[in-house]
Amino acid sequence: MSVNITPIRVMLADDEHLIRGAVAALLGLEEDLQVVAEAASGPEALVMARAHRPDVAVLDLQMPGADGVAVATSLRAELPSCRTMIVTGHGRPGHLKRALEVGVRAFVPKTVSAQKLAEIIRTVHSGSRYVDPELAADAISVGDSPLTGREAELLELAEGGAPIAEIAKRSSLTPGTVRNYLSAAVAKLGAENRHAAARIARAQGWL
Repeated sequence: MSVNITPIRVMLADDEHLIRGAVAALLGLEEDLQVVAEAASGPEALVMARAHRPDVAVLDLQMPGADGVAVATSLRAELPSCRTMIVTGHGRPGHLKRALEVGVRAFVPKTVSAQKLAEIIRTVHSGSRYVDPELAADAISVGDSPLTGREAELLELAEGGAPIAEIAKRSSLTPGTVRNYLSAAVAKLGAENRHAAARIARAQGWL
């Protein structure tokens, strides 16, 4: 007697079309997995998730429009039944911590095999977590970000080269206050200037 299996509905979000297509094809070979939606950007992922209501959303960390952590944050609020997991080719300790803080259930490198990815999707769907051991070890060794939320926010605004006046306007602060926050961030990170500090913070995944 055959048993009907209700497949786990999966959404894939990755701006690299070739990778996304290959993963979709490989996951499609699994009897208990069904790729119901694909997206190439953060905003598109949210649109597709609302339309298809997947059980598990597999999100690339770095996507146009909104990164995987931002998408996971929105999905947690809008579709709490949808489990989220992050795949990345640029794993940083800060990214892992941010992801776990917003309820992401798995954090894995893009080097993982399709078979292992399928196993992790099942793990996440069952309510458990999976964090790549190497990424977890790196996160523990690096420690928490020394930056406050406001310092990180202003450093991110400074990252693109915006002048103090523009950063002040965008953050609704005075130029003097912005300089104070950025000076504190530069000192904490041992950087030469705010642009170097932004690069250091970005490399650690703190922005």
